[in-house]
Amino acid sequence: MKFAVLIALAAVATGAPNYGFPTPTPRTPAPTPGYTYQEPKQTYLVPGARAEGAGSRAEEPKAPVPILKDERVNNEDGSYAVDVETGDGIKTSETGSPNSEGAVVKSGHYSYTAPDGSVIEVKFVADENGFQAESDALPVAPAFPHEIPEFVLRQIQFAAEEDARAAAGSGAVLKAAETPSNLYGQPH
Repeated sequence: MKFAVLIALAAVATGAPNYGFPTPTPRTPAPTPGYTYQEPKQTYLVPGARAEGAGSRAEEPKAPVPILKDERVNNEDGSYAVDVETGDGIKTSETGSPNSEGAVVKSGHYSYTAPDGSVIEVKFVADENGFQAESDALPVAPAFPHEIPEFVLRQIQFAAEEDARAAAGSGAVLKAAETPSNLYGQPH
C-alpha cells in the first residue's frame, strides 16, 4: 500500500505542468560603484617563489637550523626539566614542579640573538603571582615623578579604615544570618 502511494505521488510530481515558464536563475548583484578589485599583496614567499622586483632570481631556501641539545626529563611527581640549544644561538632551560595546590611553578631562562646582533637573556619565574621576567632588554617604567603628598596618604588610610569598619559591621550581620534559629515566633 505504501509503495502504491509513493508511485502515485511520483507520477503526479513528474507530470505537473510548468506552463512554459523557465526556471528562475538567481540574480547576480551589481558591483559596488567605485570599487575595483585589488589582488592581495603577498606577505610570505615559499622557497623558489619570486619576490616582487627580484626579476628572474628566485628566493634561496634557508638551511634548517640544527638542534644541538634537546634534553627533557619528566618525573612521576609532575616535575620536569627541559634544556634546548639550537645552532643559531637560541638557548632555553626550564624546570617546573607542582605546588601544594596542584598548579605548576616554573622557572628558567632563555636567550637568543636579536636582529641587531645583541644577545638577549631573560630569566623568569611563573607561579601564583604570574609570569615575572627579568632582563636588561626589558623596558623599565620611569620613576614616579614626585612624592605622594601627605593629604593623599591620609585619605588612602582613611578609606582603608572605613572599608575595614564596613567589613566588620557586615560580618556581624552575616554571622547572625548564618546561624540557624531553632525559635519560631509569631509572624508580624
